[in-house]
Amino acid sequence: MEIRAARGDDWGQIWPFFARIVAAGETYAYDRDTQEDEARRIWMVRPPGAVAVAVDSGAVIGSASMYRNRGGGGSHVASASFMVDPDHAGKGAGRALGAHFLVWAREQGFRAAQFNSVVETNDRAVALWRSLGFVALAAVPEAFEHPRDGRVSLLVMHTFL
Repeated sequence: MEIRAARGDDWGQIWPFFARIVAAGETYAYDRDTQEDEARRIWMVRPPGAVAVAVDSGAVIGSASMYRNRGGGGSHVASASFMVDPDHAGKGAGRALGAHFLVWAREQGFRAAQFNSVVETNDRAVALWRSLGFVALAAVPEAFEHPRDGRVSLLVMHTFL
């Protein structure tokens, strides 16, 4: 598997799994009917942010959208969003993208990384971020409407770099 900077033409491979994941409504607080133009605007961030892809056998199987968490006084904290094609789950793409994000954040001079809304029922993501050094600082109760589990907490996860 290769992790590399995304190119504009990668969007055509990202969009199908982005749309599938968002429509499922289990892990992202995006509108479940987000249209492609809006999705591309959200995901394909411009510098100083960056987008990475995980490529396996020539196919994009995952992506990370990386950026500063906030501007101004919070601009020293990085954040990111990650998606892996559900058909390729368990191949290590999420871990590889997460590790890549941490290297990118350090290289960009960020002092910490924070995820503002990790759905508590997303067990794979929570375990992955913990294994990469993140801790859950807070759980925002009933902040996410899960289609199967009802209202669940969103975790704020953080690590110093």
